[in-house]
Amino acid sequence: MDKIINDLIAYSDEGIMSKTVEKTEKLDVTLFCMAKGTEISEHTSRKQGFVYVVEGDGIFNLEGKEIRMLPGTFIYMTENAVHWIKAKENTSFILALVSNS
Repeated sequence: MDKIINDLIAYSDEGIMSKTVEKTEKLDVTLFCMAKGTEISEHTSRKQGFVYVVEGDGIFNLEGKEIRMLPGTFIYMTENAVHWIKAKENTSFILALVSNS
């Protein structure tokens, strides 16, 4: 089934929405839509992957380095990388996690 990402983007008034786009044994792709001012606190992922920013403006802190989240930004993460996110404006991004096993 084809999915058009822009058609899936939706924001809650003051929260974070996530939608699974694709999930297989080795790949997990999720669309995140963060309302302006929301944050995802510091955490790690047990898988490597990447973030691709679809729209908005935010900050992605990866291992202490702040990366501006503007449309078209691609951020690669190794497994267990410490990161947090803050949306300065409504911001949507694709998170793809890949299993090595």
